[in-house]
Amino acid sequence: MNQKPRSIDEHIKHLQNRGMQFPDMNSAVEFFSRISYSRLKYYWRDMIDDETDGDFIEGASFDTVIERYLLDHDLRMILFDAIETIEVAFRAKIINHMSKAADNGLWYLDSSLFEDKQRHQDFVLDLKYEFERSTEPFAKKYIAEHSNWDSESFSGDNPDAWLIIEIATFGTLSKMYKNLKSQLPQRSAIANDFGLYSSKDFSNWIEVISLLRNIAAHHSRLWNRSFSKKVSDPKGKRDRWLNGAFTEQQKKKPYAVACAVAYLCRAINPRHKFSLSVKELASKYQNISFGKYGFPIRWESEPLWR
Repeated sequence: MNQKPRSIDEHIKHLQNRGMQFPDMNSAVEFFSRISYSRLKYYWRDMIDDETDGDFIEGASFDTVIERYLLDHDLRMILFDAIETIEVAFRAKIINHMSKAADNGLWYLDSSLFEDKQRHQDFVLDLKYEFERSTEPFAKKYIAEHSNWDSESFSGDNPDAWLIIEIATFGTLSKMYKNLKSQLPQRSAIANDFGLYSSKDFSNWIEVISLLRNIAAHHSRLWNRSFSKKVSDPKGKRDRWLNGAFTEQQKKKPYAVACAVAYLCRAINPRHKFSLSVKELASKYQNISFGKYGFPIRWESEPLWR
């Protein structure tokens, strides 16, 4: 705690003393000038020899650290773009299926549609909070024109689902779907639209994808990351998938989430380029193993990725 800060030159000297090679010193200085030491260190952690007092293994190079960092950035961007496709479609499916079944726009206020009453109440208040702070013109116009608008209760003037849910975050949508009563036909219909026959599997996938979205949105590391929530193997699916089940290790790695994203994107749009983009990325960074993301050997030959 409260250690003396190091300059860029001191950081580099410290790493050199531990055995890190710096083939391109100018590039290293430039990287450290815009990316913090604390952020970069997780890209070299596996290069440290466990049998020493923090020294690097022979051949450890800062050029490899840079490649890993750039790969991680590019993968996050590809995933984030694909998740937008899923999020927008998910929002539309909820609005369409639930509104048509209820034949009204205020179904989201009906607690009988949800398993847990407290979670339902929290969901509605989250929706109204997000709607009130939105900068979208239609949200600001609605609030300005409805003097009985009340963001802190169920009462007052409430906008129809196709207005308020359009503002909802992915996390709020995920929680709402998870809390829908399991026997509701609309819950299954939404999952079926995404090519899954189990709404429980779909709920799991959406929840983990929401976690991934937040990581990508905050520019956090995916390299060698494990998720607290595991991705489930789908019990029933309409489209091509993997030849075998995930390993327990893969279930909590970015690979499993990427598989779920690939499957859902193809269900939404068979011409979606996500799978191709990931394969092109692997080709671009062919010197960096995707194993740290949980990708197995020859993953590109799996039916899902072809």
